[in-house]
Amino acid sequence: MAVSRVKTSSILQGFPKSRSLLAGNAAYIPTSFESIATATGTGASGTITFSSIPSTYKHLQLRWNARSTFNGQVTSMSLQFNGSATAAYGRHTLTGNTAGTFQAGGNAASQTSLAIGTVPANTGLANAMAVGRLDISDYALTTNNKVVRIFNGFNTNGSSQDDCQFISGLWVNTSAITSITLTVNTAFATTAQFSLYGITG
Repeated sequence: MAVSRVKTSSILQGFPKSRSLLAGNAAYIPTSFESIATATGTGASGTITFSSIPSTYKHLQLRWNARSTFNGQVTSMSLQFNGSATAAYGRHTLTGNTAGTFQAGGNAASQTSLAIGTVPANTGLANAMAVGRLDISDYALTTNNKVVRIFNGFNTNGSSQDDCQFISGLWVNTSAITSITLTVNTAFATTAQFSLYGITG
């Protein structure tokens, strides 16, 4: 709290006392994260869908610990909004690898889904998981295209497949987002977990 002026009378007579720690200031209410839904991989399906997302929040955040049963070291995970497979998704990607170098992962436009990160697969390090977070700003507005920010990464104990990724994504559509469908090659492992949160401010 800034002090703009101290009067001589205050010094002589003592500062006024307040019964509240706020001392006359407005209360600060931090942003609230509220759980909307959670999902777990089955080991048999490569699709997870969060549907009937309420429009009562300001933003959305999706968090995951992900792994695939694909017969390889790593594979890509992608998403679609509202079940839309039209060529309206775009992204820019930066990737850091085991060698400690950052490389421009390039960009892609007019895609039928949005690639949101690489995850460990069946022949990679056992039990290694990709950890990620996806933020969707103003998901319920119907006056703007939807933009997302994604952090995703995993460590397989020195493998050349290790990645740390930052992705900015775009869905060229003004519709409110009511569902999110995640897809991975083959199936999500039974250890894969996803949590969707609504952000109030």
